[in-house]
Amino acid sequence: MFRSKVLNELRAAEADAPSPSSRDAGRGSGRAAGADRAAPRARLRALARARRRYGRLFLSVPLLLVVLVDVRIRGDRLLDLSGKHVASYLGAMIESAALWGLLLYAASSRRGAYRWIAALLFVALATLSLGGQLYFHRQYATYLNLDATLFGTSLAASLFGQLRADGEHFLRAVLPPLVLACALVWMGRRIVPQRRTPWARAARLAAPAAVLAALALPCSYRTVQASTPDVIYFHAIGGLLKELVGVQTTAQVRPGLRTPPALPEVTPAEGPRRNVLFLLTESVRADASCSARPATGDAGGCRGTPRIDEATPGRLPLTQMRSNASTTAIGLAVLWSGLQPIATREALHTAPLLFDYADAAGFDSAYWTSHHMMFANSRLYVQDLPVTHQCGATELDPLADIDLGADDRLLTDRVASEILTLREPFFAVAHFGNTHVPYLVDPEDAPFQPALESKAPDDNEAYRNFYLNAVRRQDAAIAELIRFVRSAPIGDRTVILFTSDHGEAFREHSQLGHTGSILDEEIRVPAWIDAPPGTLTVEEESALRAARDELVFHTDVTPTVLDLMGLWDEPAFAEYRAAMVGHSLLRPSPGPAALALTNCTGIWGCAFRNWGMMRGRMKLESRAWDTTWHCYDVLADPGEQRDLGPAACGDLPRLADAIYGGPAGKVDVPLHLRAGAAGPRRD
Repeated sequence: MFRSKVLNELRAAEADAPSPSSRDAGRGSGRAAGADRAAPRARLRALARARRRYGRLFLSVPLLLVVLVDVRIRGDRLLDLSGKHVASYLGAMIESAALWGLLLYAASSRRGAYRWIAALLFVALATLSLGGQLYFHRQYATYLNLDATLFGTSLAASLFGQLRADGEHFLRAVLPPLVLACALVWMGRRIVPQRRTPWARAARLAAPAAVLAALALPCSYRTVQASTPDVIYFHAIGGLLKELVGVQTTAQVRPGLRTPPALPEVTPAEGPRRNVLFLLTESVRADASCSARPATGDAGGCRGTPRIDEATPGRLPLTQMRSNASTTAIGLAVLWSGLQPIATREALHTAPLLFDYADAAGFDSAYWTSHHMMFANSRLYVQDLPVTHQCGATELDPLADIDLGADDRLLTDRVASEILTLREPFFAVAHFGNTHVPYLVDPEDAPFQPALESKAPDDNEAYRNFYLNAVRRQDAAIAELIRFVRSAPIGDRTVILFTSDHGEAFREHSQLGHTGSILDEEIRVPAWIDAPPGTLTVEEESALRAARDELVFHTDVTPTVLDLMGLWDEPAFAEYRAAMVGHSLLRPSPGPAALALTNCTGIWGCAFRNWGMMRGRMKLESRAWDTTWHCYDVLADPGEQRDLGPAACGDLPRLADAIYGGPAGKVDVPLHLRAGAAGPRRD
């Protein structure tokens, strides 16, 4: 268009030029008039030359915008890049420049249907890659990467659920890139020169190949993310496409089918006759639920879980319980096997679980959950449990949400309808899930206000209130089940154990949700044991009371439940007991052990890499972008705001280096290839 306009104006100027005879006749006045007409022609020719000379530089504008956005978001981290990471980032810039330059060149053509296809690709990909990364980074303080896209099998369902909950802020993130991309195409068709040469045609046709290459080329995405955000995005989408068509990727790690050993039949030790009901919830942090009863006269009371508080007045609290990870799949493996999360994938899939031990001892068993078993192949891990009753979300509600699961009230109804059919003694797990994002609330019982579903940073406290209202709703469902059990004939013979698989972060350390770290907002959880009179010996109750404020972990749960079933001292289980690092809370504590904490294991590939260890009150911690370990005293500094330096954690840095290969950000090797480098140690 621009070229045609220039040519037309040049032709018009030449048409207006005087003939030779007229020039001769009016040489004096014609000389001045010709100069006036020559000036526009000169300017137009200069403009055309500038267009030819600088028009192609316009093709580098998309790369410039990408880098500027990246610098604006994480400029401090980019300044810390060095050596191979700088080279990696430069390589990503070259990839980004080629991708956007070729697409914009093809979209800037003056004619043909192909230019519209190229324009559509340019606008759509720019909007999704940059807008999507802007939105994702605001939520999780990192870019969407391959691990995150492979986090669950039903990404589309999770994505649409997210858009329903926070569509407004997603649109705010993608709108600026959409407008800019459209503007670049409009300007390109006026500025970028187009030639009819073989090289120009090849450049236009190479645009789709550049898109395919961006989907396939490797990049630095997991730890320091030494790549531009668009390159990380395309790499993630390419990996997801491979997954969808059945191509295996090394980043994807999920629970698989278990192959536990055949346990010999055993007889429980003599002691009180008791059933064990294990109530497990999802994403409930310690300060959202009352492990201990509020002190008399406490004006705040127990606002988060008042009904559970009322239903279990004699419960024995464990106020310093922590999970060893903030991922459900890892949490279940640890809670039921007693192994640390750093155990190998093979060990986590072949170790006996509490259900297997119970079956060997003649206990009846059940596993009921409102979680969706399609999420990340969860069903594989539990489908062969030796139980007489089992259900998942779709058995409760065929239309259950992939993230939220079925309504917890349906789970309570299901458990109440089947628990009395269990043969005593029994071991049963009721696993609730509506406190998982996107959270299910009851508008009629939502005392935490203002409450919003928005995940925007400015709405953080309102979003936390929305979560607390979900905890409040679940409180009613769990309390109803507790009251049912206590009023039933089995009530005075059933010990109830309660905890959460992990906590939930609300930007205390930038991250939102869970799996992002092993800091206390994600791993400190509520826990208590409610035992009717006569179900515990004097010594057992005394030990539990002594453990009230001790730092205990989910690795202590399996030994405790085995002890409740009279199986902790069983000689036939000595081999498996030796692999456990926890201790029974029904017995005096042997002292603090050095325990591993991580969300990156052989049973689950983490989206946001993080590692750590604890011994007693001292915690060692590091995340993907860190270059050193951090050390916190969780009792003196419960908010984990004062990093004491690695040396303050004694030999934990050395032990962690042996397990993980160094602080996160220095070594990027899958954890399950390192597992077993260091075992538990007790003071």
